[in-house]
Amino acid sequence: MWRLVIRLSTLLLSSGLLASCVSKVNYDRCVSDAAAARMQDETRQKENGAKIQALELAIADAQSATQERDSKLSELSTADHNLQTRLDEATAMNEQLRGELQRLGKDVDKILSERGTLSKALEEAKSRLDELRKAQAAAEARAALFRDFARRFKPLADAGQIRVDARRGQLVMTVSGDLLFETGRGELRPAGRGALMEIAHALQTTSPASSGRRFLVTAHVDPPDGKARHAKSTWDLTAARAVSVVEYLVSLGVPATSLTAAGAGAFDPLTPNDNADGRTKNRRIEIALLPSGEEALSVPTAR
Repeated sequence: MWRLVIRLSTLLLSSGLLASCVSKVNYDRCVSDAAAARMQDETRQKENGAKIQALELAIADAQSATQERDSKLSELSTADHNLQTRLDEATAMNEQLRGELQRLGKDVDKILSERGTLSKALEEAKSRLDELRKAQAAAEARAALFRDFARRFKPLADAGQIRVDARRGQLVMTVSGDLLFETGRGELRPAGRGALMEIAHALQTTSPASSGRRFLVTAHVDPPDGKARHAKSTWDLTAARAVSVVEYLVSLGVPATSLTAAGAGAFDPLTPNDNADGRTKNRRIEIALLPSGEEALSVPTAR
């Protein structure tokens, strides 16, 4: 621009010289205007240069941001591809496993259903095992009690006055009826009270009230005993005898709550009543240990 002004000034000067009609004042003004125009042009060039430089920096930043964005997009695309690949692999593996299970005839849903059934069966088995353990413990306690009674009454057993064995799964102490009672009578004989004293002592020692053990005292007779004039029937006679035994044991300190009296008449014989020896065995008093809820197993028989 300023070059154009200089040229115009030169032409004007030339024209002035030629024409000799331009004044010095006009000349100075033209020169000043040309200088001002040159300075303005230089200022604009500097401003434009600064703007160009700023634009170049902005373009560089934009290019850097674009490259960073493209890099992140590439990473995300790669991660997405990898994730999809893993998902496809997992899906394929799952389908392969399901197909294998179905091939073996074990569908996954069926396995889950059977698992619930097996869990329930396992819980029931554990509960049953606990019950069996309690029953076993009770049986062992009863067996120990059986051995203890057999040891305590060995002298009386050797003398034929008492017998300790198991009958119908119950520990039973059997005392001869002839030892305790006169024929056809329900009152205790003085000679038989010694055996009952031994029994009372054993019951107090091994089966206190706190143990919760209960005993059934049952009287048995043979048919001829029912003809006694003091008894209406064998039921009447055996009931009276059982009550006499229970009352005497209670008087010796055995808890009344642990004893129950019963009469069996002549209807539960051990042996046939066709001979004297058999009838003697059938005239007896049985003191049986009643099983509790946990004591359901049989006591071993005596040898």
